[in-house]
Amino acid sequence: MHGSIHHFQCSVPCSPLIWSAEDFQIAVDEKTLRAVSPLPVCPRCGSLARPNVLMFNDGSWQDTRTAEQEERLDIWLESLRGASVVIIECGAGTAIATVRILSDSIARQLHATLIRINPREPEGLPGTLSFPIGAAAALTGLDPFVRG
Repeated sequence: MHGSIHHFQCSVPCSPLIWSAEDFQIAVDEKTLRAVSPLPVCPRCGSLARPNVLMFNDGSWQDTRTAEQEERLDIWLESLRGASVVIIECGAGTAIATVRILSDSIARQLHATLIRINPREPEGLPGTLSFPIGAAAALTGLDPFVRG
């Protein structure tokens, strides 16, 4: 929804290029908690690379990868119309409510059951099944019911 720390983009940006961060390990100085060289660079212009993640007030974020994912999600959700759907949301809070808003929206669109798992903020729209516990405990507890 907001990009991925597993992908890089140019910090300038010189192009819409987005590439995998899989083969790059960033070392961190334990005393200063700062990244140490070598830092990732753009393969096109040599400028510093950055995570392909949307930051606040970020006019440089390259959104093509995320836009393609959203398009695939829309197609998949459309294919679920009329199906019996359960949405399980784990750990989405209200401080940055993007995931909660998406879950609520999809639940309304598909007339789906929403299961919201959050130890501090489990509440939801009417009909939401709220679990005020951690995700591992909730999923472990739900597992026998899912398996039938």
